[in-house]
Amino acid sequence: MFPNYDVIVIGAGHAGCEAAAAAANMGSKVLLITMNMQTIAQMSCNPAMGGIAKGQIIREIDALGGYSGVVSDASTIQFRMLNRSKGPAMWSPRTQNDRMVFASVWREMLEKTPNVDFYQDMVREVIIKNMVVCGVVTGLGHKINSKAVIVTSGTFLNGIIHIGEKQIGGGRISESAATGITEQMVALGMESARLKTGTPPRVDGRSLDYSKMEEQVGDEEIVGFSYLDIKKTKPEQQRSCYITYTSSAVHEILKTGFDKSPMFSGKIEGRGPRYCPSIEDKINRFADRDRHQLFVEPEGWNTCEIYVNGFSTSLPEEVQIKALKSVSGFENCKIFRPGYAIEYDYFPPTQLTYTLETKLIQNLFFAGQINGTTGYEEAACQGLMAGMNAHLKIHNEKPFVLKRNEAYIGVLIDDLINKGTDEPYRMFTSRAEYRTLLRQDNADLRLTKISNKLGLAKTNRMERVYTKMQGIDNIKMIINDLWLEPEDINPYLETINSSLINEKQKLNKLILRPNAILLDMMKMVSKVQNALNLFDAEIIEQTEIQLKYERYIEKEQELVDKMSLLENMIIPDVFDYDKVQAISSEALQKFKKIKPRTLGQASRISGVNPSDVQILMVYMGR
Repeated sequence: MFPNYDVIVIGAGHAGCEAAAAAANMGSKVLLITMNMQTIAQMSCNPAMGGIAKGQIIREIDALGGYSGVVSDASTIQFRMLNRSKGPAMWSPRTQNDRMVFASVWREMLEKTPNVDFYQDMVREVIIKNMVVCGVVTGLGHKINSKAVIVTSGTFLNGIIHIGEKQIGGGRISESAATGITEQMVALGMESARLKTGTPPRVDGRSLDYSKMEEQVGDEEIVGFSYLDIKKTKPEQQRSCYITYTSSAVHEILKTGFDKSPMFSGKIEGRGPRYCPSIEDKINRFADRDRHQLFVEPEGWNTCEIYVNGFSTSLPEEVQIKALKSVSGFENCKIFRPGYAIEYDYFPPTQLTYTLETKLIQNLFFAGQINGTTGYEEAACQGLMAGMNAHLKIHNEKPFVLKRNEAYIGVLIDDLINKGTDEPYRMFTSRAEYRTLLRQDNADLRLTKISNKLGLAKTNRMERVYTKMQGIDNIKMIINDLWLEPEDINPYLETINSSLINEKQKLNKLILRPNAILLDMMKMVSKVQNALNLFDAEIIEQTEIQLKYERYIEKEQELVDKMSLLENMIIPDVFDYDKVQAISSEALQKFKKIKPRTLGQASRISGVNPSDVQILMVYMGR
C-alpha cells in the first residue's frame, strides 16, 4: 500500500511542516503523517508570529529557505516592529495573523512541494531494529518503511485537557491524544516527563465595547519576515488590536475558583511556562498587583472571534465567564469556548545531539514541544533543522549545525541539549550573548549562503543576498565620499536637536550622530536623496546599522574568535572521563551523560565550572 520513504514526519504542526518541507526540498521522499488533515499548521494558541527574539527566529528560518516567514507574511492582518526605541539588536518583527489563511497557505505550499506525501492516521509505534529506525506502525496497523523518522508530536503525547475539575484526554480541544510512542521510548531506555501549557477563552468580538479599550494599531511600514517579495496587506488595511486590564474585582472573582483549579489542587503534575503564566498563576505570584494587561486580538479578516491574550486559564467555565464580564469592555461578552490547560509528555532534550537526533536510537529525530520548548517559532526552527539533518544523515553527508554566534536557532539548540529544561523553554534576546551579531535585519547575510550550499535555499534567494551585499558596499562608498555643506544638512540637524555645523563635513561622520537616521535625512537633504535614491530602503537601513554599530560588532566578533578556540578543541568519542579524577562529581556525571563534542560545549553544560573545563583540557593534552 505504501512505498518506502526516506523520511517520515509524525505530526503536522509548525515543527512537522517545516521538517517535511526542508527534507523534501533537499531531495528526500517524505511522508507527513497527521491525525487530522484539516488541522495542518494549526495556530493552536494565539494567532500571531514573531515577537521579541521569536521574530529573529522566523527571519532565520526564512533565510535558510523555510516556509514560516512566507506564510506569516501572506496571512498578516497587522505588523509591528517591536523595540524600535532600542538598538537594532533588539528590534523584533511581529505579525497578527488570520488563523484560517495561515493554515490554508501552509497546506497549499506543502501540497505544491515535490516529494511530500500525506496520510491521516495516528502513529502508535516506531519500527526499530538494532537501535536504528526503520519506519512506523500506525493506529490502523499499517507498517510504513523509512530511513529516518522525525517526531513532532506537539502537546499530543498522552495529552490531558484540564478545565476546572474536568479532565479530558486530548492533544488540543476536541482532538484526541496520541499514545504509544512515550511508552515505547521509555521501555527502550529514554527518559520522559510532563509539561503543561494553556490557552485563554475565545470570545465574540461583536459583544465587546472597544470604546473602553486602548487601540493598538499596526506600523505605517510593513517590513514583514520574508526576504522574498511576498504580497502583503497595505498599512491602511491592517486590523487593530486593543488593550484592556483586569482589576481587583476580576481577581476576587477568579480566586473563588482557586479551590477547583487543577493547577493548585495538584491534578496538574507538569510545570507550566514561567514567562507566559495563566491568569490565576499571575494573581497568585504577583499578589501586590491590582491589575494585569490583556491584549484583545482578532483571529482574522472575516471572523468576529477574538483571542484574549493574557487570560490563559484552566479555571471552571462559570468562573471564567463571570470574571471576563467584569473586565472593562467585556461586560456583555459572549464566549465561543473556554480557556483550558493541557498536560503532555516530553523528553528532556539532553538526550539529543546537535542535529536533534536521539543519542539512543539512530535516525530518530525529535523537534518541537516534545523537546520541552514552547511557541510556534521555537518549534518551527527545530523542525527545519531536524528535516535538514535527517536528509543529510541518510545520504551520508556532513550534519548541519548552527553555532551560538551564527543564529538564535543555534542558541536554542545549544541551550536545550546542554542545559536541558524542566519548564517550557522560550527564546529571549537575553539568551543570546552575541545578539549584536544576530540581528533580524541580517539573517539573510548570515545564513542564506550556508543553506544554498546544502541545497535548501534556492538560487533566487542567493541572488538577492549578492544584490544586497553589493548595494551595501556601494552605499558605504557614497557615504564615505559625500561632503555636505552647512546649508545642506543644518535644517535636518535642527529637527533632531543636534548641534549645527559651520563648515562642510562628510556624511559618514554626520550619520554617526545620535538620532540621525539616513532614511529621514533623505527626505530633507536633496544631496543625500540624489545620491541614494536608487537603493532600496532595506539596503540603506542595513548599511546604516553596520556603520553606526561597527565598533560594537567588532568587539563581539573578538569574543566569538576567543571562544572559537574552545569550540575547535574536539573531545574524542572514546574519552574516558573516569580517569579525570580532579573534576567535580556533578561535572563527571554531566560529561558522561551529555558527551560534549568540544570543550566549548562542555563549558556551557549546566553545573560545569570553569575549573572543570581547565582540568579536562589538561587531561586532553592541551
